[in-house]
Amino acid sequence: MMRYKLVIAEKPSVAQSLAAVIGATARKDGYLEGNGWRVSWCVGHLAGLADADSYDPKYAKWRYDDLPILPEHWQMVVGKDKKKQFDILKKLMNAPDVTEVVNACDAGREGELIFKHVYDLSGSKKPVKRLWISSLEDSAILDGMQHLRSAEEYRHLAEAAVCRSQADWLVGMNATRAYTTKYFKKLTVGRVQTPTLAMLVDRESKIMNFKKEAYYMAHIMGNGLDAVSEHISDKTEAERIAGACENGQALVTSVVKEEKWVAPPKLYDLTTLQRDANRLFGFTAKQTLEYTQSLYEKKLVTYPRTDSQYLSDDMEGTAKNVIEAIFNSLLFEQNIMFNPDIKRILNGKKVTDHHAIIPTMEIIKQDLKAIPESEMKILSLCANRLLCATGEKHIYNSTKAVITCNNTVFKVSGKEVWKNGWKEFEDFFKNAYKTTEDKSDAEEEKKLPELREGMTIAVEQTRVSEHFTQPPKHYTEDSLLSAMERAGAEDMGDEVERKGLGTPATRADIIEKLVKDGFVKREKKQMIPTEDGMKLITILPDVVKSPKLTADWENELTLVSKGEVAAEQFMSGIEAMVTDLVKTYHSVSDEQKAMFGTGKGEQEVLGKCPKCGADVVKGKFGAYCTGKCGMNVGKALGVTLSDTQVKSLLQGKKILVKGLKGKKGSYDAYLIPESIEEFSYTKDGKEIKGFQYKFKMEFSQKAGKQG
Repeated sequence: MMRYKLVIAEKPSVAQSLAAVIGATARKDGYLEGNGWRVSWCVGHLAGLADADSYDPKYAKWRYDDLPILPEHWQMVVGKDKKKQFDILKKLMNAPDVTEVVNACDAGREGELIFKHVYDLSGSKKPVKRLWISSLEDSAILDGMQHLRSAEEYRHLAEAAVCRSQADWLVGMNATRAYTTKYFKKLTVGRVQTPTLAMLVDRESKIMNFKKEAYYMAHIMGNGLDAVSEHISDKTEAERIAGACENGQALVTSVVKEEKWVAPPKLYDLTTLQRDANRLFGFTAKQTLEYTQSLYEKKLVTYPRTDSQYLSDDMEGTAKNVIEAIFNSLLFEQNIMFNPDIKRILNGKKVTDHHAIIPTMEIIKQDLKAIPESEMKILSLCANRLLCATGEKHIYNSTKAVITCNNTVFKVSGKEVWKNGWKEFEDFFKNAYKTTEDKSDAEEEKKLPELREGMTIAVEQTRVSEHFTQPPKHYTEDSLLSAMERAGAEDMGDEVERKGLGTPATRADIIEKLVKDGFVKREKKQMIPTEDGMKLITILPDVVKSPKLTADWENELTLVSKGEVAAEQFMSGIEAMVTDLVKTYHSVSDEQKAMFGTGKGEQEVLGKCPKCGADVVKGKFGAYCTGKCGMNVGKALGVTLSDTQVKSLLQGKKILVKGLKGKKGSYDAYLIPESIEEFSYTKDGKEIKGFQYKFKMEFSQKAGKQG
């Protein structure tokens, strides 16, 4: 019997790349075969955590009293649209002629999770090896397949992936249900998305509460200089200072000249690539990830979901070859004298799972004109960053001068670049792509005339300029990603493995979910919390909205992936937090309920229930009491009441009701609420109880009695 090794990739396109290299070229139903290999794929997440009602049918209905939901034994489920491919994989993984399974899903935490779910659900006991590569180039695949690793090496990474998934389920499921049932509006709460929203809301509050204040600066001009005073709060005082210097002499009391330099930037990890793509091209984080993933699958860039900004020590030759390829195939047709400093981008200690994102040698083999424009921008960005990172320092001379006139101190500063260095590539790139970067972000070069201490300058002109204090800026996706990356960092020591909210691989989805759930909106490049987003943060406790606490959890997950913290320890902490959350924050005031409108959606409040005092709201099928006390407020003597009638009743007023049923037909009458009485009747063998108004009837000539 022929024996096979089974390779499982994350996507069909990746499976095809792997199969082509190892000689599995025969097409079968849901896999490829040949040369002693079978290659199949997962189509992303084939299986995931089951919904709450899988554990108990009663959880299908959301009730606060059922919380917290803490599964003892976690259940998995396969999506209906993915069952066919799962069945193929299950059959292959248990086939008697398969001797070994190779996990070739993307080399990261998420790839481990995708494979583990499928492998566990299949019931396979076949030994597992791990393909761990950072590029889909043929040479990288071949080398990886020749040096397959033990799956045991990645056991802790898989555990961290499972912990992350279960923790998100526990927090999301319980907190979302807890707050939704209390406020009668779908309020999505997430382990990472909520603290991210909290940062946006905090910034928005600072902007809204900012009080603009005017200040003034006196200017003296002469000999090509425009020197300014300190900030002056009073306009009259600023005018007096300027006037006193008019046609006078100013003395240069200090000149400080310094040579300064700006080091080349680091290579891209996913977050810094997303930030630059947003700043320069307006791409969302999700778009950038999608474009980069597509380039990876086309073999044009290395693995995108990385948090490293360095290459491993053995990649010096690779980097040199790629740089040469960039000059030959991308953007840079003119001769730029360039001796790249490769050493500064090599640091094996700062490369864990994957190195930084760089182009591959495929850029000289493929027709780049066929690449979509958006992907081409990302490819060029990665190429340009490799050139910048290995370029020379940007060097400039800085001059700061202090000038005194009529006992007032004025200052002026200038900058003169004498070696552009790595910025040569950056400038070329920005010009080539006419990027959308804000002009305010670019520091202007301003050359000063020759100045020396003790020289005098004739004041040729004076003026006063008006300025205003500026509020904090709204977050853009660029600055939000940066804030997510840094969250909690100031409170964490340098020894902490991972700081911030989420991971490079998850941040884009977190931002998109906030937008989709209606808590954040995009306005051009700005990310602005909606009214509901701001309200949600005001009602949530610190434990679910604190960036610091969430960053602590993220760091602990990293320690789980290294085997330094037990998965059980992490999960018990999450379970304790969820239990405490549900128990502690069970009470909601009427005022708080009204924040989102009461009832499902934004229903109009018609009044207070005469039985329990809760809000009576307008519903799809008539008015009802949100207190669920059993009071019938939407009908009177079998007639469905209008909203106006319900409002009047709740205020104790009489109402005219037409079409009341009597023995002799229908009639009209005024109904006057007197008291509340209990009612009961049997329907389908079940006793139904509740409360209703007891009415006194009044008839007028118009509403005459007919029954």
